[in-house]
Amino acid sequence: MAYTTIGKSLPRIEGAGKVTGQTRYAADLPFEGLLWAKVLRSPIPHGRIVSIDKSRASALPGVHAVLTGADVPEVFVGTRVKDQPVLATDRVRFAGDAVAAVAAESKDIAEQAINLIEVEYEELPFIEDPVEALKPSAPLIHEDRLKYKNAPQLPEGISPHNLQSYVLWKNGDLEAAFKRASRVFEHTFRTPLSHHGYIEPHACTVQVHPDGRVEVWASNKGPWGLRDQMAGDFAIAKEKVKVHVVHVGGDFGAKASLIDVPIAYFLSKATARPVKLVFDYSEEILAGGHRHPAVITLRTGVEQDGTLAAVKATIHFSGGAYGSQKANPQVTVLGGRRLASMYRVPAIHVETFCAYTNQVPCTQTRTPGSPQVVFAFESQMDIIARELGIDPITLRRRNILHDGDASPMGDKWNHILIGQVLEGAVNASRWKRGGAKKNHGWGIALYERGTPEGKASAAITLESDGNINVLTGVPDVGPGFYTITQQMVAETLGVAPDRVGVKFEDTDSLPFDPGTGGSKQTNTSGHAVYKAAREIREKLLALAARALNCDAAAVQQRANKFIGPERKSVSVDDVIALAVQENGGPVFHLTMYEPKDLPKVTGFAAQVAEVEIEPATGAISVVNFTTVHDTGTVLNHLTLGGQIEGGVVTGLGFALMEQNVTSDGKIATLTLGESKLPCISDVPPLKKLLIESPTGPTPFGGKAIAENPNVPTAAAVANAVADACGVRIFDLPLTAEKVYWALNGKAQV
Repeated sequence: MAYTTIGKSLPRIEGAGKVTGQTRYAADLPFEGLLWAKVLRSPIPHGRIVSIDKSRASALPGVHAVLTGADVPEVFVGTRVKDQPVLATDRVRFAGDAVAAVAAESKDIAEQAINLIEVEYEELPFIEDPVEALKPSAPLIHEDRLKYKNAPQLPEGISPHNLQSYVLWKNGDLEAAFKRASRVFEHTFRTPLSHHGYIEPHACTVQVHPDGRVEVWASNKGPWGLRDQMAGDFAIAKEKVKVHVVHVGGDFGAKASLIDVPIAYFLSKATARPVKLVFDYSEEILAGGHRHPAVITLRTGVEQDGTLAAVKATIHFSGGAYGSQKANPQVTVLGGRRLASMYRVPAIHVETFCAYTNQVPCTQTRTPGSPQVVFAFESQMDIIARELGIDPITLRRRNILHDGDASPMGDKWNHILIGQVLEGAVNASRWKRGGAKKNHGWGIALYERGTPEGKASAAITLESDGNINVLTGVPDVGPGFYTITQQMVAETLGVAPDRVGVKFEDTDSLPFDPGTGGSKQTNTSGHAVYKAAREIREKLLALAARALNCDAAAVQQRANKFIGPERKSVSVDDVIALAVQENGGPVFHLTMYEPKDLPKVTGFAAQVAEVEIEPATGAISVVNFTTVHDTGTVLNHLTLGGQIEGGVVTGLGFALMEQNVTSDGKIATLTLGESKLPCISDVPPLKKLLIESPTGPTPFGGKAIAENPNVPTAAAVANAVADACGVRIFDLPLTAEKVYWALNGKAQV
C-alpha cells in the first residue's frame, strides 16, 4: 500500500532540542529551595554494620538531614520483588550498598558530609559465582527470601539457598529424543558482568509537600510504574503521587526501577524541601543495574545429518545482591524461553536459575538474557557443524522453521520468514565468495523475537489554530517514538506531519502508559495513538458528510480531502476548523487501547561477521558486518536504521570488550573508559538488509526492531574467530589475550 508519510525517513522531531542543548533532563531541572543529596556506600561486598556515627556530618553547616537505616522505616523496595532496604540496617550485601544519605545546601557540602560519617563493619565471606552461590556451603546472603513481598515461589525439590528465582521451560519427550540422537554435544559458556553504558546517569528530584502529596522528576522510563511502586512501598494513595514525565538520556533496560528515588523521598520528607540526587558515573557503575553474568551449559543431541533431536540447557544467572531492580525476576532473564527458537527441536528442557550473589544488582538489559543464551547456542551450532563436517549455513538451513512448524516450546507462528532472512544474510554478505584466506574467517548467527503487547492510553487535541497535539505518557529515551507518533497521526488524518506535535506531562494527565521497554512502544502506546487518531477521524468523517450533504458511508478520504458523491470535496483543514468551531474551542479526545486478536507472528534476524586475526598478538579485527532483519512494514527508515546500527554496536561491545571486572568483590572498572565501550573506530563497515512484509502486529503492520540487532552479534563474531584461526572462545568478551593464549596452547594468566 502506498502511504504519504509511513515508510518515509522523516526528520526526528526529538532531535532539534538535543542538538541545540534545549532538551532538559532530570538533572537539569531547577527548583526553588532545592537541597542536594549524596549517598554513602559500602566499601565491602558483604558484612555486618557494627556502628554508624553521623554526628560530625550532622553538625556541618549547610547540612539539613543525615539519614541511616535506623532513621528510615523498615521498608523494602523493588520493582516487583521487595527485597532491598532503602538504607542498609544490619548488613551490607554488595560493595555499593547504600548505608547513609545526606541532604545539604550544595553538592559540595553533601559530599563533605558523607566523608564525615564513620561506619564500622564486620566483614563476612562473599560469593560472586552464580553456580557456587547455590551450593549449601556458600555464604547465605538473605536468611529468609520468602519474607519479601512478591518473592517467586519455588517448586518442590529446588533448594532456596541464595536463589532469587527459578524457571523451567520444557516441551516434548527429552529422554526419548536423546536416545534417538546419533551424537550428543555438551559445552559450557560464560558471559560477564557489564553495564548498560547509557550517557545519562540516574538522577531524580523528589518533593514531599506538607499535605502529603509527592511529586517526582526522575530519569525513569516507566512513570506510571514508578508511581505505583512508590504508592505501594510507602503506603501513599496513588492520587497523591505525581510523577512528571521527563526526557531520559539512554536506558537499554536499566531505568525502570526506583534506584535512588526512595532515598530522595525520605530526605525530602525529613527536610520539607525538594531534594535532588544525581549519580556521578563511578556511582552509576558501582550501584546502578547491570547485565546478568551467565553460565550456560548446553547438551544437544543431533542425528547423523545434523538434524536437531534434543536440547537440554542449564542456565545460571548472577542476579546480584537484590532482585529489586527487575521488572519480574522470573521473566527478566527470558533468554531461556527463546533458546533455539528459530529451529525445529522435537524435545527441549531449559532450567534457569538466578542466584543471589554479593555483586551489584542486575536488571533487564536490552533483550534480557538473550545475548547470553544466543552466544552459547549459536556457538554450539557451529561446533556441531565443524564436528560433523557440515557447512554452518547448511546446518542451519536443515533445521530452521518453516510455515506450519512449531517452535521448540510449541508456539505456532504465521508468516515465518527465517528462511528469507538467512538467505538474505548469505547473499548480502557474499558469504566466503572470495575463497579461503589465511587468518580470515566468517561467522553467522540467528535470532528470533516477537513484538510484545500491552494496554496504553493517549489523547489527541484539535487546536484552535488548526494544529494537532498528541499527548503520550512515553518518556523519550532515544528511539524516535515521538516521530513515529507524528507520522501515524499525520497519515491517519491526512495532514502534513509538521502540523502534528507530540507532548508529555505527568501521571495525572492520562489513565495509564506502560512506558518504554521490551521493544513494545509502537505496539502498545503506538496502538493507543493510532486508535485515538482513527476515532478522531471518524468524528471528522461525520462532520464532512454533513458538510457534503451525504451519508458518512459515502465519504472517502484521499490525502487531505474528504470526497463525497459527484466528486464534491471538503478539505481536512476545513473540517478540523468546523469541529473546533462547533466545540467552542479545542477538541480533546482521550482513548484507551487494550490488545486483542493480534496476529501470531514473530520476527527473525541473521548476522554475518567477517574477521581477521593477527596471530602474533591474537588481535581481532571485524572487517565487515552484515545484519538482516524481518521488519514487517517499516514506519520510518531513519529511526529504524538508527536502532539497527545502535544495536549492532551494543552487540559488538558485548562480544569484544565490555566487562566490569571485580577485585576482592568490588568493581574495579568504575568509568566508561575502563568498561571499554565501543567507539566509532571499533565499528566495521555495516551492511543492512530488510525483509519487509506488512505482517507485523503494530499499526500499519510493523514489527519490533529495537533489541533484535544486538543479540546474535557475539555468536557471529565468535564463530568467525573460530573459522579464522581454529580457536573456540567459550567466555566473553572475545579478547586478543584469550585468542593469543589459545593459539599458543597455554592457559590464560
